[in-house]
Amino acid sequence: MESLLLLLFLLLLAVAPAAGLTVDSRDSADWKPTDCGRRWRSRTC
Repeated sequence: MESLLLLLFLLLLAVAPAAGLTVDSRDSADWKPTDCGRRWRSRTC
């Protein structure tokens, strides 16, 4: 029974994004460009 519940939960996790029920809560601050894994800093001067 536990394995059936686990399978149902994993199936729900797979179906929710495909159905568009999830939301990306990240804002633009999380999408700063990187250079070989290091954060890129814009210089204003």
